[in-house]
Amino acid sequence: MGLPDAAGDLSSEMEVDAFRRLFPLRFHERHLAESIRPDGRPVGGARDTSLALGAVGSSDGSALAKIGSTTMLAAVKMEVMTPLSESPEEGCIAIEFHMPPICSPLVRPGRPADAAPVVAKQLNDTIVSSGMINLKELSLVSGKAAWMAYLDIYCLDADGALFDAALLSAVAALSHLRIPQVSLNDDGRVVVVSEEGEEKIDREPVNKEKRKLNLTNIPFSLTCVLHKGYILADPTAEEESIMGTLVTVALDSSDQLVSLYKPGGPVLAHTSVLKDCVELTKKRTVELQKILAEAISDMDLE
Repeated sequence: MGLPDAAGDLSSEMEVDAFRRLFPLRFHERHLAESIRPDGRPVGGARDTSLALGAVGSSDGSALAKIGSTTMLAAVKMEVMTPLSESPEEGCIAIEFHMPPICSPLVRPGRPADAAPVVAKQLNDTIVSSGMINLKELSLVSGKAAWMAYLDIYCLDADGALFDAALLSAVAALSHLRIPQVSLNDDGRVVVVSEEGEEKIDREPVNKEKRKLNLTNIPFSLTCVLHKGYILADPTAEEESIMGTLVTVALDSSDQLVSLYKPGGPVLAHTSVLKDCVELTKKRTVELQKILAEAISDMDLE
């Protein structure tokens, strides 16, 4: 590639690092010419991905997701609310995405990250439109009581493909969620039964034990960078910053298109490019389904 040998002496390593800092795009393009990326991945390959369920003991459901260095912590807290008048038999879900200053040198203390509201809206749109959660499952007493699920996602390390990692952590946290046991007291109000079972139950419990949500059409996503005929799957923050066009495709577990997000940048001239992105997402969805299933299985064995 005409670059100094990175495996050589210290001076060669410094020359490579200096070239990368001064001419980042040229550095990456020299790798792409050989269909490889600086971290050794093929052009269409995603980074190593891991999931850990139950990362936050004080929540009703939680998960820690890592895609490469990008790290997301998602936690769900359930609270009883009065259902909306227009949907008396449904609960609600509220999704927040947080980017504290520790996640990136680009996020300054006291200033909200520009990407945070964008990712939050993407998450809300994708989770709601996928139909993954049947909100009627969150109902307790029609017109009187229902669950509000507060889903908070914290970005701990923002090294690219933020939405993909955030969605994965959200899906995993909801898969880990156990809805608390509740009952009706003498006043007809819903009360949460304590872990020790000390809450006196004078009436039939609304739900007799903690239960899972029945999740269907679970969405997974893949972000790609388009650059000079190349499609780079799961880009790092560096790749996102120096290459033009981003495309994020979200598919459900049946390979149905849930959302397609493309922020600014050049207009895509060929639908074949989008088709290639969808095909890469299908392969990635299979990988993520397996990772989620293994995480759930490991949790059940504990």
